[in-house]
Amino acid sequence: DVGGQSREFRESSASMGMLFGLALAFIYLVLAAQFESFRDPIIILLTVPLAMAGALLAMNLTGGTLNVYSQIGLVALMGLISKHGIMIVEFANQLQDTRGKSKTEAIIESCSIRMRPILMTTAATVLGALPLAIASGAGAEARQSIGWVIVGGMTIGTMFTLFIVPGFYMLLSRRKPLLVIDESKL
Repeated sequence: DVGGQSREFRESSASMGMLFGLALAFIYLVLAAQFESFRDPIIILLTVPLAMAGALLAMNLTGGTLNVYSQIGLVALMGLISKHGIMIVEFANQLQDTRGKSKTEAIIESCSIRMRPILMTTAATVLGALPLAIASGAGAEARQSIGWVIVGGMTIGTMFTLFIVPGFYMLLSRRKPLLVIDESKL
């Protein structure tokens, strides 16, 4: 019979898959309502698996394990990395809607203008989580698990976000019609 930490991990892992699914579904639904589109949230959420891979790579390189604390960090990482895609896609949509730019022009300008805020957000998050990752003392294992998940996931996820989101935006998004207001009918 499994006991102690093994039993706790088995019980928490069983519900964790459902938690990840519900978190992705919730994020998707909120983004679909915000963007009034079913395509844009898909483009944004494509960054989540890449960030998860970065988090798992960081845990593997540092000798960390997949435990309750690292799973909490993975759920937090889903929300943190989605912010980058939101910044790019939302601004590209605005450029198409208000300035009549083509998809290509909009995504290039969006990425060039939003790259600095994305990198600043990533740097602040990674530097904020770094003390957790290198913690020592009582309870350090729990803090290190969350820290390395966020540091690795945000670093790798951001690098991929800057390339994956524009590519999939070009493939999946629709050309937005220019909104023209006829002032004579007002």
